[in-house]
Amino acid sequence: MSDHHHHSHDEPRWKHDGVRVIPANSLDAGAVPSTTGMDRKAAIDFARAGAQKLWAGTVTIKPDAKTGAHHHGHLESVIYVVRGKARMRWGDKLEFTAEAGPGDFIFVPPYVPHQEINASPDEVLECVLVRSDGQAVAINLDIEPVEKPELVKWIDPVHRE
Repeated sequence: MSDHHHHSHDEPRWKHDGVRVIPANSLDAGAVPSTTGMDRKAAIDFARAGAQKLWAGTVTIKPDAKTGAHHHGHLESVIYVVRGKARMRWGDKLEFTAEAGPGDFIFVPPYVPHQEINASPDEVLECVLVRSDGQAVAINLDIEPVEKPELVKWIDPVHRE
């Protein structure tokens, strides 16, 4: 008798420990450290999905709004811009800046002080956020930003001319 038939009276192995779909209307706003000006909602984390190495959710920033300066400890973060125009500032004095639009990805390494800004005066900024741990970490920083940050263009080290 095959193993598969032998266990047919049990729950199939992957039924509740396999793929999970988290519906858009069930994202959790309560489980995320908040940064002023930003509405973060958790979709995938340890508490909700058993994720050990990832946190994923959405971020919405109102027109002309920005977060306070913060970093995410030892975590790596990836931001995917769904709608709107994101402006990132980063550095010890938030002295560097770059912009991203729909379809662009943003990578934030561990411990980098940064600030997310909605660069549009009238359109909401919507992003998907993924972090490298099942627990959310956000450490707010007290930084006096420089007045005019320097624009930094990304150079792809793999495809550089």
